Amino acid sequence: MAGVLTDEEIAEQLAALPGWTRQGDEITRSFGIRYHGGVAMIVHVADVERLIGHHADIDLRWDHVRFGITTHDAGHRLTVADFDLAARIDHIAAAHEAKPLDA
Repeated sequence: MAGVLTDEEIAEQLAALPGWTRQGDEITRSFGIRYHGGVAMIVHVADVERLIGHHADIDLRWDHVRFGITTHDAGHRLTVADFDLAARIDHIAAAHEAKPLDA
């Protein structure tokens, strides 16, 4: 399938995005932020997602937000678009003063 990354390419992309981890065919990262701040951050992320046409699965809890990214149109496989979105989420999270909850 065109655009799907190999395991080696995924490892290279992850090395450039500290804090993101691979879980099967998804990359994930969580940020500590209180509920209302998390809502604001999610709205910011959703606006960017709409513009670029690529979306994360988002799990909002009272004290953190978890993002899971895969390319649904590529059969739930990882592509460059996933890592581009992850980098954008990192910048947005920093702007909202969300604290990375790296494993």
